[in-house]
Amino acid sequence: MGALTIIVAVIAVLAIATLAMTIKIVPQARAGIVERFGKYQRTLNPGLNIITPFIDKMRYLIDVREQVVSFPPQPVITEDNLVVSIDTVIYFQVTDPTAATYRIANYIQAIEQLTMTTLRNIIGGMTLERTLTSRDQINTALRGELDGATGQWGIRVNRVELKGIDPPPSIKDSMEKQMRADRDKRAAILTAEGQRQSAILSAEGEKQSQILSAEGAREAQILRAQAERESQILRAQGEGQAIQTVFQAIHDGRPDQSLLAYQYLQMLPKIADGEANKMFFIPSEIGDALKGLGQAVGSIPVHTDGPAKRVDIETPPSTPELTTDRREPSDAVKEALKAAEEAAAPAGPGTSGGIDTLTEPAQPTEQPPAGDDPQGPPPGGPTA
Repeated sequence: MGALTIIVAVIAVLAIATLAMTIKIVPQARAGIVERFGKYQRTLNPGLNIITPFIDKMRYLIDVREQVVSFPPQPVITEDNLVVSIDTVIYFQVTDPTAATYRIANYIQAIEQLTMTTLRNIIGGMTLERTLTSRDQINTALRGELDGATGQWGIRVNRVELKGIDPPPSIKDSMEKQMRADRDKRAAILTAEGQRQSAILSAEGEKQSQILSAEGAREAQILRAQAERESQILRAQGEGQAIQTVFQAIHDGRPDQSLLAYQYLQMLPKIADGEANKMFFIPSEIGDALKGLGQAVGSIPVHTDGPAKRVDIETPPSTPELTTDRREPSDAVKEALKAAEEAAAPAGPGTSGGIDTLTEPAQPTEQPPAGDDPQGPPPGGPTA
């Protein structure tokens, strides 16, 4: 019994081992490579697979998902002889597990070395500035080179990214200085532009202020000129009305030659009243003039027929027709006027007065003999 139990146990163990070697379970997104006596037999798909025990063997289990590999920074020399460190990231996928197993020993290492050499070839034809600004171009060129080289290995490169491009410290310092200078330049330009705009706005404001001030001054001058004009017009109108009133009063008083002589004698003191006249001598013949004037005044006829017809103030003074009663002055009045004129004339050398300098009074305008004049007096009226 003991030997039979041992035999049964051995048979069971052999059966279990045979079953384990026969049934193979491949996970999803994996591929199993089966070899028979060391030679490729077939590729197992994901799921439950049965192989011949002790003859077939699943040698490799290949991951067919997309994989990401990051390579360490590699020194690369640019066209302008500057060394930069570039680290890359590769996205690839195994499309043929058999080729990836038997055509390349280590496809990860092969991709890394191929990436390094291709990258140096591409960067070597670019300057540093172009390298820093042409990442998309570098990625596209590198992906094309890698995909063409790894296709025979059963690998497809989907994407290549430059993780970082690090120039030398001296170049970094120079770039920072250049960037700082550019920023300072832009800041200075913006400041100058702001100052220019501020100056322009200030000038525009000053211009508008001066324009408004000039317009205000002009309007004020115009208003002052209009006010002055209206004032002068009103003043002239008032003076005209005053002259017409005086002219009307003269016509109402019926003046004659005796009144003019009296007015002339009243003007003598006013002629002598002046700052430039230091001395004034009365002629000796003034007594005869006064005597003649008294006789003339005593012989002036008295009018009883009332004042003459008044002149309308609004009518020009040259148009009214006055119906005045003019009478010829007497001989006594004429002699008195003649004596007054001789007395008022300046005395020459050798006269009794002995006057070297005498202020000459204004000579009265000689009036024509008064008479019946249907047209009235001249437009200027009698001289007072």
